[in-house]
Order: sequence, then C-alpha cells, then structure tokens
Amino acid sequence: MAAREIPVYLFVGFLESGKTKFIQETFEDPQFDSGDKTLLLVCEEGEEEYNEKKFAFPGTTVAYLADKSELNAQNLAKLAQDADAGRVVIEYNGMWLMNDLTAALPAGWIIYQVIGTADGTTALTYARDNAMRSLFLDKCARSELMVFNRAEAVNNDDAQQELHKLVRQASRKCDIAYEFKDGSVAYDDIPDPLPFDVKAPVIDIHDEDFGIWYMDCQDEPDKYNGKTVRFLAQVCQTKRAGKGSFVPGRFAMTCCIQDIQFVGFPCAYEGVEALKQRDWIIVTAKVNVKFHNIYRGKGPVLTATKIEPGQKPLNEVVTFS
Repeated sequence: MAAREIPVYLFVGFLESGKTKFIQETFEDPQFDSGDKTLLLVCEEGEEEYNEKKFAFPGTTVAYLADKSELNAQNLAKLAQDADAGRVVIEYNGMWLMNDLTAALPAGWIIYQVIGTADGTTALTYARDNAMRSLFLDKCARSELMVFNRAEAVNNDDAQQELHKLVRQASRKCDIAYEFKDGSVAYDDIPDPLPFDVKAPVIDIHDEDFGIWYMDCQDEPDKYNGKTVRFLAQVCQTKRAGKGSFVPGRFAMTCCIQDIQFVGFPCAYEGVEALKQRDWIIVTAKVNVKFHNIYRGKGPVLTATKIEPGQKPLNEVVTFS
C-alpha cells in the first residue's frame, strides 16, 4: 500500500531570522486553513514563542525536536500519527543541512513549499563568512522566496546587489523580498540576463557559464526542452545514468572548497563505452524533459549528437554566478 501523501511546508533560516514570526502570522491567516490537522515541528527555539491561542484554525500540534538525533523518519512519522496530521509545517534549524532533512522525511511526505528568512542586520556579515555563507546558500538553493527582515539595514543599492548575487549563487528561481519595520515589503527587481542565447539554433555554453546554464536548466527545464546545446565537460561514467548513458558535467563550487561537487545531466550516447572517465570533451546534445531515475521524476535528459575531444580549461571548477 502506498504511503499517505502529507504536504510539508518548510521555513528555513538562521536563529532569530524571523521564522517564528512568519509562521505565527501564517497560522493567524484563515486562508491557510486546509481543513487538515497540522503538525508544527520546531527544530530550534528562539526568543519568540508561538501564541497558539491566535491560530486561526483548530487541530494544531506543536512538537519540538530538541536534538538532531530526533530528526529521523521513524520519529517524524510517529509525531504525525500521534497528531493525526494531514499536513506538516517545519521550522528548520539553520545550522542543519537541507540534505539531512530530506533524508529523514518519512515516505509520503512531500515538500510543497520552502520559504527562507534572513536578518537584514546580519545578512552581509554572514555572506562574507565562508562557513555561514555555505549554510545560507544551502537554504537558498531550495527556497522559493527569501525574505530579508529588518531590511532598513540593507536598504541601499550596494547591499541589495550583494545579497542578490548571493542568492543567485544558489538559485536563479528564488524570489527575494525585503520587509521593513512598518510592515511594508519591497521585492527585488534586479534583472538576471543569461550570458548565452537560448533562442540560437545551437546554444553555445561558454566554459565560465556552465554553472549558470546548469542551474537555469535545472530550475526551468521546459525552457530548453527540444533545444540543442554545446558545452565543455568531463566524462562521468556512472550506473545511475542508465544503460547507454553517462553524465557529462563539471566540478562546481558554491562558496568554498568544501562545497565542491560534480554536477551534470544524464546523457544518452551510442559510443558511451569508448569514453574515458574524467576525459575532457565537447558535447553537442539535444535536451528533452522526461522521466529519469536519477531525478525520481522528470528532468533534463540529454541525447548527444556529437562528441569531440576537449581541452582542459584554465579553471576546472565552475561557479553558479
């Protein structure tokens, strides 16, 4: 029997970034009432506390995870069962990685929405610290919206340009908003032009732009569906790509050496057996959006029409900005 599907609404950000306030205001809005009982999982306790008397709907259970060891599928499933919950809202600990959460979700729990919050008075300090920057980008990568509270501290062009670039290192899809003390909100409208022509018969991805293309194709795959791309990549022979396929990609860095990881898309190619691991190649391929096991759903899948020897670039590691 398939597991019952439970929608998960996720709020991420560092301690004192405004997560509790955001969730409290959301729970006070009758429009957030789905008719289901709600389990609110709190993974860190700040100075602000929830006022359950102001919640606009009944049937909410608030549970606290005092330690990361409690973040496991068995415990989360029990908490949801005890609460008879039809949906889950999580206030996530800013010092825990997102992969830790996704690995701990019980079967059937589906993340519906991710909203990030950040404190405008500390955002730039965190942005310039490698460790905190890495944790911040980890949250941005999954967020649909990043809200900078106490935005008076970053209410100038230089600060907002820096924060815009910071968020774009993790996601080109995440919206950015600035909330001020009087309750007013301003939305980021800084343009993000792509450094390549998506309307060209063959979209040429320059070496330094691979990370930007990878992120954009991952965020908006339909934009590239049916189109042909050409790029420099390294060969990754992996069974995960499927029979007759490999993954052409690059090592990419989000913010520091510890974050370097190999990224690429599965690619079908008739001569895949002749490709040598980690060789540099120039790939010309057609992009199709379809099901692949590597995504556990639909995503960009390449079919190579031409593969040529490539030259090792000056900078082997690419970035997402």
